[in-house]
Amino acid sequence: MAKSDNSSKIGRWAFVIGALIAIVAGLLGSMSTAVVSTLVILGLIVGLLNVTGKETQMFLLAGVSLVIVTSMGAANLAAVPVVGTYIVGIFGGLMTFVVPAVIIVALKAVMALAADE
Repeated sequence: MAKSDNSSKIGRWAFVIGALIAIVAGLLGSMSTAVVSTLVILGLIVGLLNVTGKETQMFLLAGVSLVIVTSMGAANLAAVPVVGTYIVGIFGGLMTFVVPAVIIVALKAVMALAADE
């Protein structure tokens, strides 16, 4: 199913805006309720509109890799002098943004697999 131009543009802008907000909020250490809610909503939009069928496998692999590396390496990253806490904050913001998209894409993949049966 081909996506319309408008939904493709919305998905692209949601990704760019979400990534920027995640990075800035992570740098500033300000993951307020409003920021978290915005990142989750943008992540859901990206998952719904921005990832096509042929991109699903690579997106899920990248998303799961980000989650694993961030969760396993947070303590080590925090120990890096001067910039460690900023790196951890950025990855935390990115995870808040990417995880909802990964969940949506994974659900879409499962539904596509079930439909093929």
